[in-house]
Amino acid sequence: MLKDSANFAADWRRVGETMPPRAINMLTLDPPEHTVVRRLFMEALRAQDHQALERMIEQHTTELLAVLARRPSFEFLTEFAEPLALSTTSAYLGVPMPDPAWACRIARDIVAGMDAGLWPERGRAVVAAQEELAVLVEDWLDRPPPSGVVGVIAKQAAGGGVAPDIVANTVRGLLFSGYSSGSKLLGLVAVALLHQRAAGLERFREADTARAVDEMVRYASPIQAVARACVHDTEVGGSPVRAGQAVTLLLGAANRDPARFPDPDTALLDRHPNPHLGFGRGPKSCLGSPFTAIFTRVVLRVIAERYPGIRARGAPTYFPNLTARSIERFEVALR
Repeated sequence: MLKDSANFAADWRRVGETMPPRAINMLTLDPPEHTVVRRLFMEALRAQDHQALERMIEQHTTELLAVLARRPSFEFLTEFAEPLALSTTSAYLGVPMPDPAWACRIARDIVAGMDAGLWPERGRAVVAAQEELAVLVEDWLDRPPPSGVVGVIAKQAAGGGVAPDIVANTVRGLLFSGYSSGSKLLGLVAVALLHQRAAGLERFREADTARAVDEMVRYASPIQAVARACVHDTEVGGSPVRAGQAVTLLLGAANRDPARFPDPDTALLDRHPNPHLGFGRGPKSCLGSPFTAIFTRVVLRVIAERYPGIRARGAPTYFPNLTARSIERFEVALR
């Protein structure tokens, strides 16, 4: 279904729904419009130096851990994962880092709003949060940086045939996914390694890092569900789906499907093949997945090498969210 844009739309306007202008971006468009936008952004991402990106992430990680190592313990999400994801994502985009407290508030409102279908009252804060974020991104594009992803996009977008508002909305999505999804994934992986003991840091360090990160994304991905609109009457697995119906795809369940993954509740760091859906699949697969994979790999490697004695100081608590799962608090000690 993720691959079948003809029958299952990410663009809900195809089934007569109204979408607010701020909500229209690369992920909510279908081909052929989606293809033009994705090409623009893929070219900008490919233009980045990934070796320099790894060095930058390693430097930011090392410096932040050195500060936190002076303390008996710290809260993993708010004091490590979120500030690190924000600083590295901003550097990758080539833009000034937003105020961390502001970014945290905006991200919390947007993530909570993903569950507005179940709790409509959560939807009100999303509109205001998206507007604040849009003002920031539009300022970046009006005065683009000389380098980084945003600089390349701003330079190429003028002749790329993509509407400026869609460019801005998609940049906003890149910032949000790098910061919010990246920090959530890192937090959930930390819980898996340090609290659940699904795999040890030493095993992670010795494993093929690309396969190990893939497996941790499968095992601990924050994105639990996405929705599609059925465009034409069709069938899925022998069940009829009618035009106009909304379909919720449970990615978290798919990643633990025993018919697809032997021993699905075990983190096997050498699992191969690993067709997980942690980054989606098909034309709407996560644009920022290469950054997130590098970010997770480098951060875990630095922790394993410099602080092998890192340990949990209690059980985590979680935010009451369904679409995007996240720890709320998880106390850890580096020594």
